[in-house]
Amino acid sequence: MRRSRRRIPGLLFSLVWVSLMIAEPAASELGSSALEPTLHARALDRASRLPRLRSLLVSIDGERVEEQYYNGAGASDGANLKSASKSILSILVGIALDQGYLRNVRDTIGQFFPQYLDETDDSGKQAITIEDLLTMRAGLESTSSRNYGRWVQSSNWVRHALLRPMTDQPGGRMIYSTGNSHLLSALLTESTAMSTLDFARRYLADPLGIRIRPWMRDPQGIYFGGNEMHLTPRAMLEIGELYLNRGRAGDQQVVSAAWIEESFKPRTQSRWSGNEYGYGWWIRTLARHRAFFAWGYGGQFIFLVPELEMVVVVTSSAAPRRGRRGHRQAIYDLMEQDLLPAVR
Repeated sequence: MRRSRRRIPGLLFSLVWVSLMIAEPAASELGSSALEPTLHARALDRASRLPRLRSLLVSIDGERVEEQYYNGAGASDGANLKSASKSILSILVGIALDQGYLRNVRDTIGQFFPQYLDETDDSGKQAITIEDLLTMRAGLESTSSRNYGRWVQSSNWVRHALLRPMTDQPGGRMIYSTGNSHLLSALLTESTAMSTLDFARRYLADPLGIRIRPWMRDPQGIYFGGNEMHLTPRAMLEIGELYLNRGRAGDQQVVSAAWIEESFKPRTQSRWSGNEYGYGWWIRTLARHRAFFAWGYGGQFIFLVPELEMVVVVTSSAAPRRGRRGHRQAIYDLMEQDLLPAVR
């Protein structure tokens, strides 16, 4: 039975909640009637032929309508989210603002990192805001791509990221950099007097009934912001449902609806993929529907399609490197040609 829903003005997304299910569901227990049978079957056939795919979960209107695992994966296996971790960091920043640990996304970062910014005479760095980090518009030279190895091998990741030269002004063009997200993890640690893991468990995992296990930390003990977080596909689905449900989990407001709305406003655009970017979430049109998604290297996705009250989770093997772009396009094709058209 479909639930009565109301839309958020301007974003068209809906109230929905689905409880975390512990037992492995049989196919007959899933609400497959929400998907047109022919397209549904075609989607599963296409998915089964993707050698990198590890999981595919779909919910419609808060009902899990599909859950499949491939290539030896299972429901209890945690997926390395890779850069989809950046979307989780965005949620944590929103919660920190709601809880009063942070004041405003337009606050500059100098108050959090004076010991490093005092080492440079570049006044532009003092103007970088929390929002600039969230939207990849800090202006700092990227620590990703060819600079990634040198960054993670440094003795102080925060210092290394902050001392990169400015290649644009704060608030300028998009310069994708995992260093920006790691700075968010560092300022969360500073402002909350908790590790990013403890904060995530208290304010996100516990209300959702999901598990977040420890992940990589930098040499100073700060949890890696923007990479290496692990969640099960079901936990990823819960996070997608949280955002469709305007930040509510049952009767608890985990993160404010206003933060979600702000997160989904396009702030910049990737010149490589053409996708728009908000506060740690990617934005593109799929089969004429506006979609918001967390995206990690190798094919880790949480897709939200509010107009269809739909969440799709995909996890994949990130190795080998060869063929990953073709796999990413195959996932977009699966969404656009089979799954979205299949929604009744």
